Amino acid sequence: MTNLNIPGLDLPAYMREVGERARAASRALASAPTAAKNAALEAIALAIAREEKNLLAANAKDVTAARGAGSDAPFVDRLTLGTASVAAMAEGVREIAALTDPVGEITALEFRPSGIQVGHMRVPLGVVGIVYESRPNVTVDAAALCLKSGNACILRGGSEALHSNQAIAACVREGLASAGLPEDAVQLIATTDRAVVALLATMDKHVDVLIPRGGKGLIQRVADVATVPVLKHLDGVCHVFVDEHADADMAIRIADNAKTQRYSPCNTMETLLVHERIASRVLPALAQIYTAKGVELRGDPGARAIVPSMKPAMEVDWSTEYLGPILSVRVVNSLDAAIEHIARYGSQHTDAIVTGHYGNAMRFLREVDSSSVMVNASTRFADGFEYGLGAEIGISTNKLHARGPVGLEGLTSLKWIVLGSGQIRK
Repeated sequence: MTNLNIPGLDLPAYMREVGERARAASRALASAPTAAKNAALEAIALAIAREEKNLLAANAKDVTAARGAGSDAPFVDRLTLGTASVAAMAEGVREIAALTDPVGEITALEFRPSGIQVGHMRVPLGVVGIVYESRPNVTVDAAALCLKSGNACILRGGSEALHSNQAIAACVREGLASAGLPEDAVQLIATTDRAVVALLATMDKHVDVLIPRGGKGLIQRVADVATVPVLKHLDGVCHVFVDEHADADMAIRIADNAKTQRYSPCNTMETLLVHERIASRVLPALAQIYTAKGVELRGDPGARAIVPSMKPAMEVDWSTEYLGPILSVRVVNSLDAAIEHIARYGSQHTDAIVTGHYGNAMRFLREVDSSSVMVNASTRFADGFEYGLGAEIGISTNKLHARGPVGLEGLTSLKWIVLGSGQIRK
């Protein structure tokens, strides 16, 4: 596969051809037996492991170009593949193969007075478009999840990872072909022309859902122009609320992990809320931990009264996704105040309460309107792998059709089925 950035290329015609091939492949894949899909996934995993040297060489070209373009260290880190990450990609594909195939599952069959049985069958969405940035592993994760769930996919990776993505996509095509499945079931857009994204986002006849993965800017650009349904999240402004009934040691462990286990993921805590009756027991210890790890603290007056070294928090801090070693801290006087703060400033991604009070825990679960709501656990668990989904294709803060980490089931829909024995309606 080569880069098609050539003068005179008819981008709409190219994308229309990609869409038509994907639609045709989706029909074949929707009826493919589980054994064939699993055989393709195993072949993909074997190809990735076998081609490690070539994958790393292709990735090295991308990394060298990124450094030459002045990309920052976190960007280069997201782009870089190593021996361990190649092995992890292969293992991830095998884990998806081991998951139960959701396609064709029949549920909720019930007899009606007429004698017919009515129920649901789980079916693929059809064609999934995925737009993503620098992480090459998304190529194989997305391909494997779409394949197992019976969907064709059109992948548009970032230009900075073109060589890596092409090398990985070659392994995917090899696996599909070896299992007798259409290679067009997974297509990687070969051109880096940014106009392709807007075209993909408006291909209603050929694409059933679009999933953007990347920074807020990319996701917002896609959402602004899309006429295709979009599964998205724009921000990960995640909270941990330490209730007055919390175990202090537990609260400290969770708040530490939720912020410092990794800074860049979207499920990392960005705001810590602490009840005023327990604040003096947990904030000094947490401040010491955060300071030792280089985390800058920005507090409201209540928090700064307990830890004066905190910088004053500005209004904008409460709604900021830092994706780095900065944490905003607020002391609140009630569970109601914590829930109100999350409703006002949160992004409906992931929020947690630390408490030993059953009633407060249940209220938090019911009233916090986020895609993942947790009790006595770190927000860092909001992840498809940790939820038992295998690799995730993304995290959705939508309320329709999928919410939270999107795995195989999130890439399917339900259709009504009716089983009769000759009944006619009177």
